[in-house]
Amino acid sequence: MGNLFGKKKSRVTEQDKAVLQLKEQRDKLKQYQRKIEANLMRERQVAKTLLRDGKKEKAKVLLKKKRYQEQVLSKTDNQLSNLEQLVQEIEFAQVEARVIEGLKTGNECLKKMHQMMSFEDVERIMEETQEGIEYQREIDELLAGGLTEDDEAAVLEELAQLTGVEEAGNQLEQLPDVPMDKLPEIEQEERRKERTEEREMVLAS
Repeated sequence: MGNLFGKKKSRVTEQDKAVLQLKEQRDKLKQYQRKIEANLMRERQVAKTLLRDGKKEKAKVLLKKKRYQEQVLSKTDNQLSNLEQLVQEIEFAQVEARVIEGLKTGNECLKKMHQMMSFEDVERIMEETQEGIEYQREIDELLAGGLTEDDEAAVLEELAQLTGVEEAGNQLEQLPDVPMDKLPEIEQEERRKERTEEREMVLAS
């Protein structure tokens, strides 16, 4: 499973290219809008100047041109809104695609994990765990005072036996060591026997 969630090399998709192109068109359209807005402000000021100078017809022609540019600006607003909406939809579709890819990878991982351990194995482990829990509960109940009088008597008897064996072992450990040296009386008797045997050998020779 080491490669299931490994990082993949990043690559530019066709969707990425499309989003980039749409954003470039959006930026150019915004620049065009700013240019038109600047022209509108300037032409309005020029029209005021012409009217002040008594050049009404020229001011009228300039205002007609200004009106046309305002209509163009309104159209660019709609186009800009469409571009931004399209960019958002493509980017959201990319997010959805990544989510679906992640779900696909996760499902493959789960399938491999399920292949490693079958349902029977899980059921067997759960049963063994439950048996262990019940056995431990029985031990806890016994230790908590759930023994009968016969059980208590048997426990005390076994305890007494173990205590007696331990005390006997302690007494054996406390006994003094047996001396290995011969007693003085025994050594003197053995020496007398040796001298007597020597004298008898001399007399016999």
